[in-house]
Amino acid sequence: MFDKLFVMSQYITPQLAVSRLAGRLADNESMPGLKDRVVKWFIGRYGVNMSEALEPDPAAYASFNAFFTRALKPGLRPVDERESTLVSPVDGAISQLGQVSNDRVFQAKGQSFSLNELLGGDEDRAASFTDGEFATIYLSPKDYHRIHMPLAGTLREMVYVPGKLFSVNPTTAENVPNLFARNERVACLFDTPAGPMALVLVGAMIVGSVETTWAGVVAPGGGKVSESRYDSLKTPIQFEKGEEMGRFRLGSTVIMVMPKGAVKWNANQVAGGTVRMGEAFGDINTGRPETQ
Repeated sequence: MFDKLFVMSQYITPQLAVSRLAGRLADNESMPGLKDRVVKWFIGRYGVNMSEALEPDPAAYASFNAFFTRALKPGLRPVDERESTLVSPVDGAISQLGQVSNDRVFQAKGQSFSLNELLGGDEDRAASFTDGEFATIYLSPKDYHRIHMPLAGTLREMVYVPGKLFSVNPTTAENVPNLFARNERVACLFDTPAGPMALVLVGAMIVGSVETTWAGVVAPGGGKVSESRYDSLKTPIQFEKGEEMGRFRLGSTVIMVMPKGAVKWNANQVAGGTVRMGEAFGDINTGRPETQ
């Protein structure tokens, strides 16, 4: 009953207004006393491990968002450097992983969503991933919230897609149809040694905004799909495997999508399991034909 009430409440809550207000408050630096109390409560409530933080003193952060997007101490997330390995882009829990089937991506028991819609509704963009492989990773409040590259890659395109801001926790995923293709999101498309790769950063209730290292804060945006191309730049935007590419200013979900046959997920990475950024997540097939 509680789960049903929680989901129903999200339909009637002014999601955008609440989330944008939360984002502004999380960025505020003018009330350090209140910020310190909120951060202290948050650490205790969610069990945040501050011993991993580069700056372990909660009071040293200028704002709640500065604390939330905190850096880790060097060496705590070693990146698997094997050329054949795709690594986890984040710390989190694996919601689902598997194969795209007839444009549908498995969300939870009885629920799925459209890959085409997830990537902004462009059939040509989605065609690269027909019957491809996907992995959905949920970042809980206690997790490290910077996002890193699973493979070395060159940025080709970024697509901002406006939408709702439902929570993305497991309860909501099980009860809200088409969840990840309904929520506000930023799809980042890269060219990699294994072919095209999409990293989709999904917004959620109370998520202040999504940020990338090349564009800064991407959301909030306007009410229309916004596309930015980077494949004709004189100096391409390139990333090494494990390099930071973005962060959530309050937490959410990352969806990785690869073409058919491009990757084989590791057998020990299963729905319900947890992962850390940099650890081996799958093996790539660099000998596959290029997907156009």
